[in-house]
Amino acid sequence: MKGIFMNVVQFGAGRIGKIHAANVSSHERSRLYAVVDPVEEAGKALADQYDAAFLSEKDALADPEVDAVVIASATNVHADQIERAAAAGKAIFCEKPIDLSLERVEGVVSHLHANPVPFMLAFNRRFDPNFQELKRQIDAGVIGDVEMVTVLSRDPGAPPVSYITVSGGLFRDMMIHDFDIARWLVGEEFTAVQAFGSNLVDPEIGAAGDVDTAVVTMSTASGKLASISNSRRASYGYDQRIEVHGTKGMIQAQNVLESSVVTSTQAGVRSEKPMHFFLERYAAAYRSEWDGFVRMVLDGSGGMPDQHDGLASLRLADEASAQVLK
Repeated sequence: MKGIFMNVVQFGAGRIGKIHAANVSSHERSRLYAVVDPVEEAGKALADQYDAAFLSEKDALADPEVDAVVIASATNVHADQIERAAAAGKAIFCEKPIDLSLERVEGVVSHLHANPVPFMLAFNRRFDPNFQELKRQIDAGVIGDVEMVTVLSRDPGAPPVSYITVSGGLFRDMMIHDFDIARWLVGEEFTAVQAFGSNLVDPEIGAAGDVDTAVVTMSTASGKLASISNSRRASYGYDQRIEVHGTKGMIQAQNVLESSVVTSTQAGVRSEKPMHFFLERYAAAYRSEWDGFVRMVLDGSGGMPDQHDGLASLRLADEASAQVLK
C-alpha cells in the first residue's frame, strides 16, 4: 500500500455514494479513480463529475492501481462485495450494515480473518466533532467512571414504507447507530437487553411489520446502563442528543441548531430548531470518517469501527427486534 496517496474505486452512485465521492475527491491523500454501479447512467454521471473511470466490478478489483474500495451500494450486496474486495487485497470502507443477517455477517467476519485487509465500517456518528469531544473527555476521566448513557435519536419524519421493507426496520437501520454509540461510550459489551416498541407515527409502518417508536434499555456485566430512545417523528427537526453520567459528573452533547442566533425580547427567548436532516447534521462527520479511513490505510492509525463492531451492534438490534416484533 502506498504511504502517501491512494486510488479509490467506489461501488454505488446513489445518495450516500455522492457524499462519499465528494469526500474522497476533496481529500488531499485520496483520488476517486473509478465508479462501479449497475445503473450505467448514474455511475457514468458520478464518474464524469470527478474525472474518474466507469468500470465493472471485476475490472476494478483486478486493477493493480486500485488501493481501496468504498462500498456505498445497496445493502443486499455489501457482504458479497466485501468478500470479493478482500480476496483482491483491497482496503475496504463499507457503509453500514455489512448485512441484515447475523449469520451472513459472521461469515464476512470469518472471511476477513482469512483475508486480512484494512477494513472500516462507516458508523459515521463516532466521527461527529461534538461526540468526539464528549468521548475525549470521558477517556480523560473528566466525569470519572461511566455509569449511565442516554441516547436520544429522532428523525424529522418517517421514510416511505418501501424503504422500511428493505432497510431491516427501525432496530437494524436506525437504532443500530445508537447501539454502536452506546458501546463506544460505555467501553463494555452489553449483556442484557430490554426493548419496547410501538406504532405511533405511521400505521403503514406497522402494517409492514415494523415499529416507528422504540425505547431500549441495556446493561453490561459490570452493571453499567444505557437507554436509547428512537422515533420516526420529531416535528422540530433532527433530534440527536447524548448524555453520559459518571462517578464525578455528567457530560452532554446537545443538538446542532440551524443557527446559533438567539433572540431575546419581552415575549420570550427564541433559538433556532435543530438541523432538519442527517446529511446536514453529519456533514462534518462524513468528512472526518473518510479522513480516519485514509489515515488507517496509509499511516496505520487504529481505533476505527470495524466488522466486529458491526457484528456486535447487529446482535443487539436482533435481540431488540425479537422482543418487540414477535
